[in-house]
Amino acid sequence: MEKIQELKESVLSEPAPKKAPVRRHRSLFLSDLHLGAIGARADLVLRFLEQNRADTYMLVGDILDAGVPFSLGRAAACDAVVEHLRRRHSEGAKLIYLIGNHDPEPSLVPSGRRLPVEARDEVVHVAADGRRYLVVHGHHQDRAFIRSHLLTRIGTYLEGFARLLCAVAMPREEHRSPTWGGKIDSAFAAVNAALHLGRGHERRLVDLARQRDVDGVICGHYHMAGLHDRYGLLYANCGDWVTSMTCLSEDYNGRLHLIDGRAMSTFGAGLLTEAQVAHA
Repeated sequence: MEKIQELKESVLSEPAPKKAPVRRHRSLFLSDLHLGAIGARADLVLRFLEQNRADTYMLVGDILDAGVPFSLGRAAACDAVVEHLRRRHSEGAKLIYLIGNHDPEPSLVPSGRRLPVEARDEVVHVAADGRRYLVVHGHHQDRAFIRSHLLTRIGTYLEGFARLLCAVAMPREEHRSPTWGGKIDSAFAAVNAALHLGRGHERRLVDLARQRDVDGVICGHYHMAGLHDRYGLLYANCGDWVTSMTCLSEDYNGRLHLIDGRAMSTFGAGLLTEAQVAHA
């Protein structure tokens, strides 16, 4: 009995585990959450948002997914993400919402899932160092056939069906395996990269930024994170929260960083600060 009591006292005397410190950013750029879709990871999005706060949240399109209404299994997690953003807005954070090709018409979104700001097609973001970036989802630079509403919906259902097949086909003991999930994500990422072979969309978006007389472009849509200035101006792509789980961060000096949402840390060799881009 004495040993049991000693064990209880030692456990009770241990300090409570410390929470991870909240990281602070001047701006966070997130795109392609696809809340409601089969492959969406609202749980990771929420965890990231809880551990990373920003003065400005730039939602760069495809935050909701019109083609797949929230199911009972995903509704709570998706609603929690929307509620977190609404709460940060009420606390004084700036919320900017750019509509993407998967986003539903704002007037059709139920009031409980509606973001408290007007949806826009594009904005110009002024960084802390004075640089100006065009922010767009990116789908308007696709060929007309590819960006058609019908093809967008077909793509959503095909990907959802493929993910369901993968889930059914995997051995029961691997259902919760992150390794298997990573293989599925890698396969989808490889298909996506093949569809955009040559990265012509990057050049088109940089050309659009040049027409707008700004210092670069920040976009989403293509589910391929990027941060470089190969075409003369900065090109930054947020990535997505279906396969890559990435976003962009602006620090208080105006530098942009790619963030790995799974690890809650910055990409190592893949990180380019604003100063490195300027002198690449």
